[in-house]
Amino acid sequence: MAAENRDTREGYLYAGAAYFLWGFMPLYMKWLAHIPAWEVVPHRTLWSLPFAFGVVWWQGGMDTLRRALTNPRLLAMSLLTATLVAINWGVYVWSIGASRALEAALGYYINPLFSILLAAAFIGERLTRPQLFAIVLAALAVALLTWEQGGLPWVSLVLTVTWGLYAFFKKTLPVPPTQGFLMEILILTVPALVMLGWFESKGTSHFIHTGAHDTVLLLGTGALTAIPLMFYANGAKLLRLSTIAVMQYSVPTANFLFAVFVFHEPFGTAKLAAFALIWTALVIYTWTLIRPARG
Repeated sequence: MAAENRDTREGYLYAGAAYFLWGFMPLYMKWLAHIPAWEVVPHRTLWSLPFAFGVVWWQGGMDTLRRALTNPRLLAMSLLTATLVAINWGVYVWSIGASRALEAALGYYINPLFSILLAAAFIGERLTRPQLFAIVLAALAVALLTWEQGGLPWVSLVLTVTWGLYAFFKKTLPVPPTQGFLMEILILTVPALVMLGWFESKGTSHFIHTGAHDTVLLLGTGALTAIPLMFYANGAKLLRLSTIAVMQYSVPTANFLFAVFVFHEPFGTAKLAAFALIWTALVIYTWTLIRPARG
């Protein structure tokens, strides 16, 4: 169905479920704000493992996984993507707990524009004038926030760069999406166990020791990490690129709404102007995708 380059009902259901779950991620991570991000991320890794294994086994992909795990080149590429996604998870979890969800939202809004810049720089795709103008508007938004904060909005930039590079290199990984995700989780499991062991040895672990509430929330990070990623991987195959590109804005929009109306983060004139620039850039970018699709 993907080969026909059309939208399907199954694609909408898969992608919609993924974006719905991701949309509530800020609220879930806010419940974990009292736990250090570098303790939450190892739990996200560890408890994703049974979900990913179960889906790969159910899909009959264990042979593909075994072949990939014995290929040094694929392992090296998976190590790179695993590192990028781990950094992205860590900064995102920290940003929510540190009341910087607005910066996280901005980072994910900028990401599509960063992705087309990567495609132009490394794949040789030509930027249209509207796309170039959209990137300039995004750069102006970053410059405005840098002036307003007295320093670079590093949370936004780290999230933009790590997720953009993750998606870029993921496209070059010749492994099915679910098996690729499981490879990344397997690679991250060893450092995750080391970090959790360190927290345990210091007597600062929140898992089991601080009550059922923390334990259940940490266990739940596995489902919240693995399930939407696998939904997204299947949905992306069954929808046009332009459709996925428009749908993905729902996630930073949810971040933005939670930050302003639920977490009550400061949203002054400078931030409003920066987001206005980003929203304008995304309208222009989306138009460049939809126009040829309609033609």
